[in-house]
Amino acid sequence: MIRLKHIFSLLALCLMFGVGEASAQWTVIDPSNIAQSIVNSTKELTQSTTTAQNMVRNFQETVKIYEQGKKYYDALKSVNNLVRDARKVQQTVLMLGDISETYVTNFRKMLSDPNFTSSELSAIATGYTRLLEEANGVLGELKNVVNITTMSMTDKDRMDIVDRCYKEMSRYRNLTTYFTNKNISVSYLRAKKKADTQRVINLYGKGAERYW
Repeated sequence: MIRLKHIFSLLALCLMFGVGEASAQWTVIDPSNIAQSIVNSTKELTQSTTTAQNMVRNFQETVKIYEQGKKYYDALKSVNNLVRDARKVQQTVLMLGDISETYVTNFRKMLSDPNFTSSELSAIATGYTRLLEEANGVLGELKNVVNITTMSMTDKDRMDIVDRCYKEMSRYRNLTTYFTNKNISVSYLRAKKKADTQRVINLYGKGAERYW
């Protein structure tokens, strides 16, 4: 069994030699920094924004950070033929990217949704931020486990923690999806009262009807 403290190095090599020059950024890009930058940007947005119009403008910085990070996640997705342990680490990191994508993609739509007030949008952004912070904490624990300084841990101890991190990250990804769907359901119900559900369906897709 390959030792877990070597997994990140293995992934780095796979990126550098498997998916092109741009992908070598694994060695200098930390996904936890990407997530934290999105969190910081969103916190600034919710603390300084008083109108929906300003929120739309200020959210562009969050989108910019996400789009820069997306290049990293796309490169990581293309890494194949990893050993089982490295694959689980990879998937845990990618789920953090899924959480970020769910937030950015859907919140951008919510900003153009007339069924939400600016204060509600701020609360929704705060909810996403909390979920992303918690998920990023899981990634921090994962990084500590594979750190070469944790010499006292056995491979079984490491795999047990990797498995727990994987399950926790999966839970936060599911919570993010649930949170998104519940907010969309609020918009759908409000639109239904105004006989304007088609607008919501056009914005979020036909699946919006399933959220209620």
